[in-house]
Amino acid sequence: MVEIKEIRKVETEKASIHSHITGLGLDEKGKALPKGDGLVGQLEAREASGIVVQLIRQGKMAGKGVLFVGPSGTGKTALAVAIAKELGEGTPFNMLNASEIYSTELKKTEILTQAIRKSIGVRIREKRTVYEGEVKELRLKVAKSRLNPYSEVPREVEITLVTKDDQTKLTAGETVAEQIVRLGIRKGDVIWIDAETGNVVKEGKAKGSVQYDIGKTIDIPSGAVKKEKELVTTVSLHDLDLNVAAQSVSITAIFSLWTEREITQDVRKQVDTLVKDLINKGMGELLPGVLFIDDAHMLDIETYSFLTKALEADLAPILILATNRGITKIRGTDIESPHGIPLDLLDRLLIIPTKPYTPEEIKEIIKIRSDELEIEIEPTALEELTKIGSEESLRYAVQLLEPARIIAQRNSRNIVKVEDIKEVYSLFADVKRSVKYAKEYENLLLK
Repeated sequence: MVEIKEIRKVETEKASIHSHITGLGLDEKGKALPKGDGLVGQLEAREASGIVVQLIRQGKMAGKGVLFVGPSGTGKTALAVAIAKELGEGTPFNMLNASEIYSTELKKTEILTQAIRKSIGVRIREKRTVYEGEVKELRLKVAKSRLNPYSEVPREVEITLVTKDDQTKLTAGETVAEQIVRLGIRKGDVIWIDAETGNVVKEGKAKGSVQYDIGKTIDIPSGAVKKEKELVTTVSLHDLDLNVAAQSVSITAIFSLWTEREITQDVRKQVDTLVKDLINKGMGELLPGVLFIDDAHMLDIETYSFLTKALEADLAPILILATNRGITKIRGTDIESPHGIPLDLLDRLLIIPTKPYTPEEIKEIIKIRSDELEIEIEPTALEELTKIGSEESLRYAVQLLEPARIIAQRNSRNIVKVEDIKEVYSLFADVKRSVKYAKEYENLLLK
């Protein structure tokens, strides 16, 4: 049981690259807003994704999948995340790079089967004791990582939660602190913490809190901070597979890292029976999620055959593929095909193209990322980053934000100026300058 202490009568956060995305940013008629739910531009692709979400909700995506096609850095992964967000809170979203299936420990079919079962959830309802409220104060204590002395990890968190009628200050250990950092929780967010397990859930932003408008706002809860709450927990079929397998695992298997081995069909049948019992008792429901495979052109012909069969199964997740390739060979064959995907699978996919961002869209994306990372940036510095993003790449421009903040802090400033951007631009090369360097020193570099 996770220890949480109440204190009778206070920030570090790590934002992932897509942590600001909360949906597709569509209006009530399904039209894409120029800027909404953390997404900018790609209007046609977002509207097409909205139609896909509606098809999924109506149960009309059986036997089909989605393929995002476009140049690097045009938001293909962001759109896949947005689709998962639109499908609802707790929808399983499993992201896999195509090269990950080539393992020396497991067969390709086993890795894909596990990925598919990770993308199918079971929603279980139960009553739990929780701490719920708006985050009024938040203080993280960090320490050197035991595994990597050059990085810091959260060790403890002190957090003050308030409702309309109550206020409570809590301290919690590493388990809760890590979730606070991973979820990007800050002042003004409404959260709840499971008193027994320490599981943290971010519900949204409190109405009236000073926040950049990139997420949903909700009312501040009323009543006591500590309360009984009916919780809805979503676990994947693969989680249940591991749990059942662990109950019968031997000591020898534990020390030989059994979790990296294949899960037997008997275990999966046992899990399927357990899930059916929960559904029949009204305590659970199946929740098909999203399996997103990036760099799909790296898959081989056998894998494509397996995925084609998986799409036709009675219980299958929503398959979303993404690639930045044009006409290229299907891996494992000498046959050239659009995007390196067999035509029979392409025929089952809804293909959504993405286009390069305009300078104005790049500017808005950089503004959103700087706010998510809590980096204050001058208008002239923003214009310089926009220029870099247009001439080089959006990813490169966004990657310069954190180094520029360090340069500003070294100069005793909290705001990033244009000279900071120019300095980090000179220190870190983009792809074009790296290629130029490789050609210039071609005779000196090893081949």
